[in-house]
Amino acid sequence: MSAVLAAFLDAYADALRRHLADPEGEGLAEGHELGRRALVEGISLLDLTEHHFRVVKQVQAEAAAPAPTAAPTTSTPATSTRSPAGSDGPLPEHALEFLLQTLITLDVATRGYLDGTRRYEQQRSRADDLAGRDEFRTALVESLQDGFFVADARGTIIEVNKAFGELTGYGATGVPYPLPHPWAIPEGPRYPDLGTEASRFVVPIQHRDGRRRWIGVSTSALVQPDGEEHIFVGTVRDVTAEHDAQARDQAANRLATALAAATTVAEVLEVGLDELRRTVAAETAVVAVWPGHGAPDVYISGAPPTGTPDTDPDAHRLEPATEAILKRARLRPGRTLLAVPEGGADSAEGIVAPLGETGDTALWLRFPVPRVVDAADWTLFSLLIGHLSLAVQRARNFDQARSTSLTLQRAMLGPIELPPRFSVHYEPALPPLEIGGDWYDVVPLPDGTIGVVVGDCVGRGLSAAVVMGQLRTAARALLLRGAGPAQLLTELDPVAARIPGALCTTVCAAVLDPVRGLVRYSNAGHMPPILADVDKTGRLLEGGRSVPLATFETPRRPEATTPLPPGSTLVLFTDGLVERRGEDIDEGFAKIAAILADTAEKLPREVADSVLSALRPDGGYDDDIAMVVYRQPPAPLRLDVPARPDRLAMLRRTLTAWLSAAAVPHNLTSDLVAATNEACSNSIEHAYQQGGGRAERVVLTAECVGDQVVIETTDTGTWRPRPADPGPRGRGIDMMRALTEELEIDHPGPGTRVRMSVTLPAITFPVASALRGTNNRAGGNTMQRDRGTHGRL
Repeated sequence: MSAVLAAFLDAYADALRRHLADPEGEGLAEGHELGRRALVEGISLLDLTEHHFRVVKQVQAEAAAPAPTAAPTTSTPATSTRSPAGSDGPLPEHALEFLLQTLITLDVATRGYLDGTRRYEQQRSRADDLAGRDEFRTALVESLQDGFFVADARGTIIEVNKAFGELTGYGATGVPYPLPHPWAIPEGPRYPDLGTEASRFVVPIQHRDGRRRWIGVSTSALVQPDGEEHIFVGTVRDVTAEHDAQARDQAANRLATALAAATTVAEVLEVGLDELRRTVAAETAVVAVWPGHGAPDVYISGAPPTGTPDTDPDAHRLEPATEAILKRARLRPGRTLLAVPEGGADSAEGIVAPLGETGDTALWLRFPVPRVVDAADWTLFSLLIGHLSLAVQRARNFDQARSTSLTLQRAMLGPIELPPRFSVHYEPALPPLEIGGDWYDVVPLPDGTIGVVVGDCVGRGLSAAVVMGQLRTAARALLLRGAGPAQLLTELDPVAARIPGALCTTVCAAVLDPVRGLVRYSNAGHMPPILADVDKTGRLLEGGRSVPLATFETPRRPEATTPLPPGSTLVLFTDGLVERRGEDIDEGFAKIAAILADTAEKLPREVADSVLSALRPDGGYDDDIAMVVYRQPPAPLRLDVPARPDRLAMLRRTLTAWLSAAAVPHNLTSDLVAATNEACSNSIEHAYQQGGGRAERVVLTAECVGDQVVIETTDTGTWRPRPADPGPRGRGIDMMRALTEELEIDHPGPGTRVRMSVTLPAITFPVASALRGTNNRAGGNTMQRDRGTHGRL
C-alpha cells in the first residue's frame, strides 16, 4: 500500500469516527473534502468503499452493544441496508450519509468524463459528415418555397436561391447584387437599417419583366466565424395579393369617406372623380350624363380630353369619338367594365363603365400612357366604380326625395308668386326642415285688395309645421271667401280649437288697399306691424289687438284701419325676429323702426335684408322667422325743366330714385331710365331747333297705375318726322319701343307727348330659394340645374 493511500485511509477513518460519534458536527463537510482529495490523489472507489465498511464494523464491535448507542437524530426512518464483508447488523444511517457525501465529487467527475467522451464522439461524427454538409445545405435552401438570400454588412446580396430568382427575376447567376439592388424602385421607400437584430418589413420591387410586386422581407443578423463582421440571412415572399387587398380596402374607405357628405349628383361627382382619379393614377376622369335630349352634361376631373376646349366651361363638349364610347357604355349592365380600346387589356388607354341604374350616365378613366390591366386592377376598378355608382344613385334618390319634400313644404308655406312691391323671408329654426311653426300668406283678392296673414304656432319642428299648414290653408280660404281681418280671426278660432297643438297660436291678418292707400288689420296676440312713412321712423300699429287663437271665446274680434302714405313701407313679422333672451322686446321694435327710416328708396327685398342683418344675433336666429315687406306706390313724379342737355343727368337720377321707391326691379329700372332719357334727348335736340321765342321746356311725369308704371314726356316744340334713311342715328324710337311694353307718341299741334308704360312683374322665386333665409328676387328667378365644378365639356 502506498503512503498516499495509507494517509488518505487514516484521514478517512478519523473523519468517519468523528461523524458517527457526533452526527450533528462537521463530519459531512469533511467527507465532501475527502471526496475532492480522493479525486485529486487518484484513490479508487473500491479502496474507499472497502475501507469505509471496515471502519464501520470496527466501531460496531467496539461499542459491543445490542443496539446502536446513538439514536437517530431525525424523524426519518433509517434505511435498512445489509453491510458487506459478512456483517449481520444494520449499517448505521449516519455512516451511509458520510459515504454518499464523499462519493458525490467522484460521481460528478465521472459524469463529466462521460459527457466529454460523448461530445467527442459527436464532433467526430460531424467531422465524418463534413464532406456532405455543403450539399445538404444547398439542397435545403433550394427546397424552400420562400426566397432566400444572404447579404453582407454593406447590403450586397451574395447568395440567393431559386425562389428568390423567380420572385424578383434576378437569380443566382447574377450575384453579387450591390446596392442599389436592380429590383429596387427609385421612387419607392428605402430599405430600413438592418442593424444587428431581426427585422421585418414590406417594400415594393420592380420585377425584371417590368411588373411591380410587393415583397415581405424577414432578416436575421449573424456574426461571421472571424467575429469581425455581420452578415444577414433573410427570406422574402410575395405579398402583392395581401397588399393589393389592403390597398383596395383603404381606397374604398377613402372614397366612401369623401362621398359621405355629398348629397347631390354634382357634389358626388365633384369629390368622387377627384378621389377616383388619384387612386387609380388616371390622368382624366370624365362622367357624361344624358338628361333626356340633346348633348350630355359632362363632369371632368384632371386634364380635359385632347381637343376639348377649356376657355369657356359652359361651352365644353366631348369629342364625337369619346361621346360615342360613353354612349355605348351607359347602356351596358351595371358594374360592367370595358377597356378602351375594347379588348385592349394588355395595352389599355382607359376604362369605361356605366354609373347608376338609369342607363343615362357613364364614366371614362383615361390613363396617362397605355398600360396593362391585370386581375388586381379589374378588382380595384370594379370596387371603386361600384362605390361611385351607388353614391350617384343615392344622390339621385336624395335629390328626388328632397325635391318632393321641398315642394310639399313650400306648398304648406305660401304662394310661389307674389304681387309686385312685396318681399317675403322665411327661416326655420330646426334644420334640415325647411319649414316650422311660423307662416306667411299673401293673397290677391278679386276687388283689387291684397290679403296678408302672418302667424306663429306654439312649438318648433315638424309637429308645429303640421299645425301651421292647416291654419294657413283655413286662413287663405277665409280671405278668398271675402272675410275681413277681424272676421277671419273670429272664424279661425273654432278651427284652431279643433286642431291638436293649435292652442295659443298668434296671428296678424291685414287687407291692403293700394288704390285707396289703406290697411285694415286685426291682431290675435301677435307682434304689431310696423309702418314707416317716407324718410320717417317706423311706428307700431297697435290697434285691433286681442288674445291668441283658441284661448277665450270672443264674439267679435276688433279691427283697425290705418292710412298707407305714398311710398310708405309696411313690415309684418313673427316674434323670432325681435325676441332675445335677456333683452327688452321694445329694443327690437325700435331697431326695425329706425332701419325703415333709411329705406324709402330701397326695394322691398333690400329692406328685408337690412332688417335681418341689423337684428341677426351672433349665433344666428334660434327661432322660426317669417316676415312680409310691402311698399305702397309713391306719389306721382313731375319734373318741369329747361330743355338743355345739362339737365339730363338730374332727370335720370331723380327718375331712378322714384322707380326704386315704387319697388321697380333694378333691371327694369335701367330699361325705363334709358327709354326716358332717349325721349327727353329727342325733345331737347330736335323739338326746339327752329326757335320762335317759346319757353323751351321738357316736362317728365311718372306714376303707378295699379301694377303698371306710366312715364310721359311732353314738350311744346315742333315734331320732326323721322327721315327715310336715319343713318347711324335716329334709332331712339326703336330703342324706346324695345325697352317698354307700350309706346305712344302724340303730336297733334305744337308740342309732342311720349307715353311709355310697363307692367311690374310678379315676384317669383323657386321652391328652394324661398326657404332657409333666402330672399326672393324680382324678375322671375328660376332654379339652375347643378353642374360639376369642373365645367361642362
